[in-house]
Amino acid sequence: GMAVAMFSIFAMLAIPLKSYSLPLIVLSGAPFGIIGALLGHLVLGYSLSMMSMFGIIALTGVVVNDSLVLVVTANLYRGRGMGAFEAVHQAAVRRLRPIILTSLTTSLGLLPMMLETSSQARFLVPLAISLGFGVLFSTLVILLLVPSLYLVREDLIDMARVAKGGEARGNGH
Repeated sequence: GMAVAMFSIFAMLAIPLKSYSLPLIVLSGAPFGIIGALLGHLVLGYSLSMMSMFGIIALTGVVVNDSLVLVVTANLYRGRGMGAFEAVHQAAVRRLRPIILTSLTTSLGLLPMMLETSSQARFLVPLAISLGFGVLFSTLVILLLVPSLYLVREDLIDMARVAKGGEARGNGH
């Protein structure tokens, strides 16, 4: 089911981004979210459950949102004529606070549920752990990985353009 969900997200992103590579950059943070969720279960001593899997699915949406915000903003600046490095730098500066706030409020908002000891709410704890720890871990990775992959993509596009006999677009780095 997760493979179908990831392919669906890829397809839905490829259309508005008009690219096959940008959705891969956006989705690149998802595995790190899953690693964060697994680490959270390990740290808190919980085993994976079906509710953990639901949390990982929800986590994927938050991770995609954080990455998408960066990529769309970089594309916006790129469309205004900025070099790739300057566009990514400006996108990271402009979107750092919203990404951090989204991640912190999600994780901290789930903290009471993660620490819940009531038998009635106990089945929701693995979901909260997956979502809370996954968001925290993936956010740190996304803020470094997505801009880096974006610049690598732009360099590859320029190398292909030069190899065809054209002129590099000028990445500005």
